[in-house]
Amino acid sequence: MGAQWKAKGKELVANARGKLFTKLVKEIMVAARGGADPSGNSRLRLAVEQARKASMPKDTLDRAIKKGAGLTGEAVNYEVVMYEGFAPHRVAVMVECLTDNVNRTAPEMRVLFRKGQLGTSGSVAWDFDHVGMIEAEPANKDADAELAAIEAGAQDFEPGEEEGNTLFITDHADLDLVSRALPNHGFTVLSAKLGYKPKNPIDPASLSAEAMAEVEAFLAAIEANDDVQNMYVGLAG
Repeated sequence: MGAQWKAKGKELVANARGKLFTKLVKEIMVAARGGADPSGNSRLRLAVEQARKASMPKDTLDRAIKKGAGLTGEAVNYEVVMYEGFAPHRVAVMVECLTDNVNRTAPEMRVLFRKGQLGTSGSVAWDFDHVGMIEAEPANKDADAELAAIEAGAQDFEPGEEEGNTLFITDHADLDLVSRALPNHGFTVLSAKLGYKPKNPIDPASLSAEAMAEVEAFLAAIEANDDVQNMYVGLAG
């Protein structure tokens, strides 16, 4: 799903590691509202696993959990806000923001969408499925993605963002269950999250090189915004 533009977009974003840590810290703090113990909070457990895989320092991780759980006395007011619309050439886009100030984020999104079209709530969501997304890599050369998907309870699978990886698609309610099961079937989980999969993605090959460049520039600009947590795009491949 949009692996080509994602690879190029990441190259355009300065200080990618710092941006990743910022996203992870936000996710951890929001997840920790449901409890500071990862064993009893599946969303927090998944966020902590991703932070560890990204080599986040332990003190940063612990501080984010405590802050999110309200153990430091500091107020955490991050709010999830979805923006829907179209990139140039009618490519559907759903942008998930995690913001502490909607009055800042909303006008920034309106400016970013000027080269596309910002829609109302539900304007493109109907063309996406709400699913669990698990990026995993084979733990050994005998790992079989199709067999692992069946045995672990995933709905589908496709090539992941990185070469050799697999993206397992699950029912949104089964994300934690499948992510726990995959290691028993030869795959190491790299990330797990709820997201949106396009039902009718556009084939990038159907766009001219100039048109695709416009789409990639639009997406890269949105992804560079500090409040953007995740972006889901109606592109195949």
